[in-house]
Amino acid sequence: MPDLLLELRSEEIPARMQRKAAGDLKKLVTDALVEAGLSYEGAREYWTPRRLTLDIRGLTARSADVREERKGPRTDANEKAIEGFLRGAGLSSISEAQVSSDPKKGDFYIAVISKPGRAAEEIIGDVMPGIIRDFPWPKSMRWGKASSKPGSLRWVRPLQSIVCTFGTEHEETSVVPFEIDGIVASNVTYGHRFHAPGAITVKRFDDYAASLEKAKVILDAERRKNIILHDARDIAFAGGLELVEDDGLLEEVSGLVEWPQVLMGSFEEDYLSIPSEIIRLTIKTNQKCFVTRKQGEETLSNRFILVSNVEATDGGKEIIHGNGKVVRARLSDALHFWKRDQGNLPDLETLEASAKKFGLDLRKPLDQRMAKLDALHVTFHAKIGTQGERVTRIRTLAGEIGKIVNADPLKVSRAAALAKADLRTEVVGEFPELQGAMGKKYALLQGEDEPVAAALEDHYKPQGPTDRVPTDGVAITIALADKIDTLVWFWRINEKPTGSKDPFALRRAALGSIRLLLERGIRASLIPLFRSAFRSEWAVAIASHEASIRLFELKIQQDNERFDHERLVQEQREAIKYCKNYLADGHPKTIEEEHELAINLLSFFHDRLKVYLRDQGARYDLIDAVVTSEADDLLMIARRVEALTAFITSEDGKNLLVGTKRATQILAAEEKKGTVIADGVSEKLFRLDAEKELFAAIAKASAEASTAIASEDFRSAMEALSKLRAPVDRFFDDVLVNDEDAAIRANRLALLRLIREATGTVADFSKIAG
Repeated sequence: MPDLLLELRSEEIPARMQRKAAGDLKKLVTDALVEAGLSYEGAREYWTPRRLTLDIRGLTARSADVREERKGPRTDANEKAIEGFLRGAGLSSISEAQVSSDPKKGDFYIAVISKPGRAAEEIIGDVMPGIIRDFPWPKSMRWGKASSKPGSLRWVRPLQSIVCTFGTEHEETSVVPFEIDGIVASNVTYGHRFHAPGAITVKRFDDYAASLEKAKVILDAERRKNIILHDARDIAFAGGLELVEDDGLLEEVSGLVEWPQVLMGSFEEDYLSIPSEIIRLTIKTNQKCFVTRKQGEETLSNRFILVSNVEATDGGKEIIHGNGKVVRARLSDALHFWKRDQGNLPDLETLEASAKKFGLDLRKPLDQRMAKLDALHVTFHAKIGTQGERVTRIRTLAGEIGKIVNADPLKVSRAAALAKADLRTEVVGEFPELQGAMGKKYALLQGEDEPVAAALEDHYKPQGPTDRVPTDGVAITIALADKIDTLVWFWRINEKPTGSKDPFALRRAALGSIRLLLERGIRASLIPLFRSAFRSEWAVAIASHEASIRLFELKIQQDNERFDHERLVQEQREAIKYCKNYLADGHPKTIEEEHELAINLLSFFHDRLKVYLRDQGARYDLIDAVVTSEADDLLMIARRVEALTAFITSEDGKNLLVGTKRATQILAAEEKKGTVIADGVSEKLFRLDAEKELFAAIAKASAEASTAIASEDFRSAMEALSKLRAPVDRFFDDVLVNDEDAAIRANRLALLRLIREATGTVADFSKIAG
């Protein structure tokens, strides 16, 4: 069977787009071929900075003939119906249709449509121009004279040539003819831009890949990555160092070169006074180079690894020299930022009001940055407010969470006040990726307690399913407060994730909160916390009024318009009193909004929790059986699911499931019919021993289950309830639920309802499969 080779060669494609683009090309082409009636044995995509390549093996040479029978109207149908049938079937007259008879429906027309198969080359030539024109690049461009014309070709970078050959392994291949904006498909490609720029004629994939390698192009991206990684390790080891590996950088660098050449450069050791994170990020961001460290140590060395696309005749000396100059310049800037951040800000007197609001010490550099962040009214979100207001809210909410986590309240307050301070540092301004990490470093430099400093870095964590979860109580408290405040306020302005869109990473914030609660064993009712966050705007208002009082009192001390400022102080105190009374009384509208928002946000948490638990191996039906709309203690949900998972496969679990389902299904059917069910069970209406035994068994099992649940022993609760199986079976064997006497029937249905209520304290067994 023939094979297809396709190459789209262009100017350099951004590294971050290459892997996805190659995958998109494979999917678009193979889907189009299959839809056209072709099949294939296998397909693999390749990419380099200048080309996307597709190798399809075992493609059928021709699509199959298709015969389709299309049913039409009755033979006595009106003229318009027959005309519509002819148009749809592609017939010129009714004489071309066949007549079929049905004993019930009478005679009707049938159109027999035959579509002959097409050659694969014809199909390929038809589908490729559309795929190329509509290729889903995140960004694309037009170029040349044709770019001024409407509908001209757009591509990520100027497209230069197309290779498209088709043929079997042992026969001569042919070029599939198609053309797009003057670029004609051929069997000619080109090698490395500098080492082998000449034309290369190719037939099929094997000689194509071999010819490219001779022309200094390694087609396989994974092979390029392996060459870079192993050569970098070797060159570092030869210098008595070890490579600081970075998968993301390796992926990017492999997309920048077609013929990787690994070299080592250096910079002055004086720059090692800069924190390692800054050095690493400076060199990575600006020069796409790897850093090294002494073997077995954490601190970096003054050597870096670079990857060139050119095999230089001087052994790479000039390339190393040029990269070294840029690295030194960037590190010089970084050193300047690092030192500036440890110095005083100018105009400290303008920051006094903000400093008093947060209890900051303006003798400390990080405190100055936090005061500056507030004084400048830096916006967090246009509809949510400033960073300073957000810090006030987080600090208030952290006070509530700290009580649950048993974290030191003074350290929690201090960590919350400084949590966002490093956003005003010059290092974070240059490298936003270092927010949090730099906060910790600057906090330690100014003598903050270790838990406070650690919280400045860790309150952003975890940022994904594999990220580290904080262990210290202060960090956990601030992390939860930060994430819950974010979620509540974006819910308040109705900026929720939709479909695949989540611009504010709210799903990640919810998952981070879930991991903090579950992996650190924290019992917390989320609805009260959501309500606290909802009301935190009043805390912001109170803080603002208190800051105004401090400012006016300062002016009174200076005897500056004393009378007017005393009046303003009184007004601010009245405003604070109003805010506190509002919170204390609970305004009806506020309470209604709080409840609606809290339940809606809790549902979002439930959705994230289900995903998390499923990833941990829990069954979807067991999760659904435990989660209720107002279950807001996520740790207890997880423990119930865990206990239910272990229990439901045991013999006791099977007994409980069978007995409960039998009772609840009958009860549900009667409820649906509107059958009267007694409000409570009356022992006086019992007529059989089986009724009495079941009633006694439910009372005993419910009591034992309640005791077990109170001590959070869900497995024992389920075991207690599983003892209902025998009396339930005996009840159904001996008792007719739908007795002729309406009172007895209502009483027996009430007995079944007791079973559902008793088991419902553990889970909704009607949702469990099996």
